[in-house]
Amino acid sequence: MLALALLVGVVASLVTAPGAEGLCGAYLAALMLAIAANDARHYLIPNQLTGTAFALALLRAATFVPEVGLEALLWPLARAVAVAVPLLLLMAAYRRWRGRNGLGLGDVKLAAVCGAWLDVATVAAVIELAALLATSAYVANATLRKRPLRGTAFLPFGLFLAPSIWIGWLGETWYLNWLERWSG
Repeated sequence: MLALALLVGVVASLVTAPGAEGLCGAYLAALMLAIAANDARHYLIPNQLTGTAFALALLRAATFVPEVGLEALLWPLARAVAVAVPLLLLMAAYRRWRGRNGLGLGDVKLAAVCGAWLDVATVAAVIELAALLATSAYVANATLRKRPLRGTAFLPFGLFLAPSIWIGWLGETWYLNWLERWSG
């Protein structure tokens, strides 16, 4: 199943954006799939995978807009901080309020990856999509198993956020390519 998902991710990336951008998207698909699988099994998002995805976002920014120079790196960094800091504050506030973790630090780092890869509007849609998918999966699983919903249940949020990041990249890239074709 993972191999099929990887194949779909790679092919969809390359079809949506032939060339270097599609190759970056294919790598993003592979990294997000690895993160999702690991979080589903171990409730852990490895730093090596988020670090690689973050570095790839910076490499992509520097490579595709070299004439802008250092500024090309500042925008993904600024977006990453703008996305990660509120989630970090939410994580800390929830821990203080409830006395237990709600989000993990891996989820916050993955959100920073989301910000490094995507525009702010897409980031908001991606986080909302991931939250809706996670909630729906939890409710569906509890319903099928005829178990009550619990406010203390653990959900591997990275399982839903990671693929949503790639879906966000795919949609954003498709839209930008469409705009370029129709406006130029």
